[in-house]
Amino acid sequence: MNKEDNKMLKVDNLKKNFGDFQAVKGISFSVGKGEVLGFLGPNGAGKSTTMRMITGFIPPTSGTASVCGHDITTDPVAAKACFGYLPENAPSYRSMTVEDFLTFIAGVRGFHGKAGKEKVEAVIAKARLSNVAKQTIDTLSKGYRQRTCFAQAILHDPKVLIMDEPTDGLDPNQKFVVREMIKEMSADKAIIISTHILEEVDAVCTRAVVIAHGELKADGTPAELKAMDPSGKLDVVFRNLTMEKEGV
Repeated sequence: MNKEDNKMLKVDNLKKNFGDFQAVKGISFSVGKGEVLGFLGPNGAGKSTTMRMITGFIPPTSGTASVCGHDITTDPVAAKACFGYLPENAPSYRSMTVEDFLTFIAGVRGFHGKAGKEKVEAVIAKARLSNVAKQTIDTLSKGYRQRTCFAQAILHDPKVLIMDEPTDGLDPNQKFVVREMIKEMSADKAIIISTHILEEVDAVCTRAVVIAHGELKADGTPAELKAMDPSGKLDVVFRNLTMEKEGV
């Protein structure tokens, strides 16, 4: 197989303007099956804006993204059927129980009756939610709310999984659980994790891209990124790449 044929998510020269401000200035990268890509950048770098364009939440000013060969701007329904999305802050219907919320999501995805029940039971087990399945979401800790939204993102077993700050605000134990879930499903999916938490790279990522000021600054394996500075430390490389324009 041609290496490029394995790319399940392709981002091609995405740009986004908000009035006179250009938030994203021509970002391009791709993610293949079996890869966990860390999409790194400081706050305000353009990470969430890029994620929202990739997932079709906002239109790009120019450029495009394709998911499993489907263009998100010209064939959005087919593209969205191929990915699962965990947005930042894990939005959900908090008055619902975990089980009811996931049953609702199964219905939205076209799984009803026995098929829907099987999907919900499987994803509750996979996301380790069995002991809170009957609780309303507003009674859960942040870690369990995050896992509930994680479960809705993978319920339909998507080929591409897109996550925006999946462990932000979680305690060390909760982070560990979420990262283990990501590792467990990484073999047969293309996964992208947007984050400003550098430890995420060593914990789960096989590759990372770094953006700052809406521009792509680096793209490589964790080892390749660390090799960009004599210190061999990712935090030093990150600062060198992302703080240069501020003169700090």
